[in-house]
Amino acid sequence: MILALDIGNTNIVIGCMEQETCRFVERVSTNSFKTELEYVVDFKTLLELYQIRIEDITGCIVASVVPPLNNIVLSALHKLLHVTPLLVGPGVKTGLNILMDNPGQVGADLIVDAVAGLHYYGAPIIMIDLGTATTISVVDKNKNYIGGMILPGVRVSLDSLVNRTSQLPRISLDAPKKIIGKNTIDCMKSGVIIGQASCLDGMIERIWDELGYETNVVATGGLAGSIIPHCRNRIICDNELTLKGLDIIYRKNTESHMAEKPERETTC
Repeated sequence: MILALDIGNTNIVIGCMEQETCRFVERVSTNSFKTELEYVVDFKTLLELYQIRIEDITGCIVASVVPPLNNIVLSALHKLLHVTPLLVGPGVKTGLNILMDNPGQVGADLIVDAVAGLHYYGAPIIMIDLGTATTISVVDKNKNYIGGMILPGVRVSLDSLVNRTSQLPRISLDAPKKIIGKNTIDCMKSGVIIGQASCLDGMIERIWDELGYETNVVATGGLAGSIIPHCRNRIICDNELTLKGLDIIYRKNTESHMAEKPERETTC
């Protein structure tokens, strides 16, 4: 069993993977002010909640878009699990052919989602991750990661709207009863939720036009459940997509290492 973490700007997604099965998926707030020990307590409490013994965890992998937190979280995991976590980055095998101007600048979360999308849903495919930012990644029919888009996230857009207007209140992300709102709150809900869904539909169709063919589409992220049901195109919601990708990358790196070990011993 491995512990997989995706450190995002707002939340850290945490889960345990065992034989390609996700035992749980949870989110804790990303907090750059927490100490190593505080993260140890958070992770330990979460494992205890799901009755997972520390000694049953044989490995750990981390993807991060918050570099200042990397050393703190990695040290906390090492202290708790007594294993050296694998950090997704340069030198880590992903099996993904990245056709970008600068492949090293592609976010670890985008790579992980693409690895999982390709493995579980096949190419061509579009991956949508609705987090602090809404990101869209595209893998073409030749299994090449060819790029994508970055949009303001749903909550980022909502917070900006509320903070820059004196009379608009903070609202929950519940779906409006109708597209045409009859009061301020319903008008805001329609604009934020249906507006984002319409944006995704439009982006998907424009991607298809540029590619010259349609693709599978899969969405993940903390806000996917609020937005994707209102899209008109068929989009698969997979809350475990990032953890699945981390599991694949971990096995790809550790299994290759184990496969090489006997060969080195034979030649000595």
